Amino acid sequence: MASILVLVATVIAGGALALPQLRLWKVWRAMVTPLASIIGSGFLVLGPILAEGYGAYAPLVMVLLCLGAWAFGSAIRANIKRIGDDNDDRSGYEMVASATLALAYVISVAYYLNLFGAFAVQVSPWQSQFAARIVTTVMFLIVLFLGYGRGFTMLERAEYLTVTIKLAIIAGLVAGLAWFFYGAASDGDLFIPPLHTGGWPAITLAFGLLVTVQGFETSRYLGKSYDARTRIASMRLAQIVATVIYVVYVILLVFAHHVPEGELSETAIIDMMKDVSPILAAMLILAALAAQFSAAVADTGGSGGLLVELSKGRLSAKQGYAVLCLIGIALTWTANVFEIISYASRAFALYYAAQAGIAARHATGARRYAWAALAALGLVIAIFGQSIEG
Repeated sequence: MASILVLVATVIAGGALALPQLRLWKVWRAMVTPLASIIGSGFLVLGPILAEGYGAYAPLVMVLLCLGAWAFGSAIRANIKRIGDDNDDRSGYEMVASATLALAYVISVAYYLNLFGAFAVQVSPWQSQFAARIVTTVMFLIVLFLGYGRGFTMLERAEYLTVTIKLAIIAGLVAGLAWFFYGAASDGDLFIPPLHTGGWPAITLAFGLLVTVQGFETSRYLGKSYDARTRIASMRLAQIVATVIYVVYVILLVFAHHVPEGELSETAIIDMMKDVSPILAAMLILAALAAQFSAAVADTGGSGGLLVELSKGRLSAKQGYAVLCLIGIALTWTANVFEIISYASRAFALYYAAQAGIAARHATGARRYAWAALAALGLVIAIFGQSIEG
């Protein structure tokens, strides 16, 4: 019964997302980029980490993470509104922030595609780091072909397909979790998971987890494709949709499923879902591959606009994609995935601090102090944040 429910929910969600009326809605199309980046590869690993670290407090921590992301997003939306559609009007502070984000995007795309390679080889006979790096390199070349050949429009089309697959499977996952949760509640099998991480380590872990709700800032750099009003609306909608998905997912997970013993891995959620439905594990691997590719495409699209901005038009978006892919391939063959994510986490925190600082400079009254405090929080996260794998 659970497998049938998972399949039905997945098919219905996929069909709804493929409706022409939805795809033609401008705000929805613009929302695909930030949503793909927010619900990136961190989605599947986040649930087990919160359950293991925070126990019954995991849903509360998830809500706080989303609220923190919304606060940083509000600062970025204020900056979008102030700048408007004039993409050439950039202050020195804005350019420094953009340079920080460009670096973070380069690192994060390498992270996403390295995870793609790692997941891909797990379902093949060639399970080695060398094979994973080969797959990652091929994926970089595919992203480069899509971006350099057809520009952002082609990237957006590929991204919409992968986001549709991912959201459809997530709908199936939530349906399966809800069915299992109902059954566990009926049988009296729900439990209160213990708190394993407290005090300062719990705070630094939460700091490090902020990167898993990162991605909304991509709306800031889609000025060539969408006007300011659309980008602001798309960022809000992406964050609301992501928050609902994350919170429901965590609530259904932590009180009905035990975290596997031993060190957590990116694939822990797959082992936890075997009791829900035998087909769910395979579907989650597909979701993970779609998530990593769509998140990589989202950040590649964002980086293209950034590099155009930083170079003052001397580089095109297509050339920006090429630069990102070349650096990403170099990172793939010289660093491991844990080093890559730790660098990206700190770079994003610095970027959010810079954007909050810029918003504070142009604000008055209570908002000025609020965004200044947010900028300070971003710096603290950059200094003390513990990476997911840390």
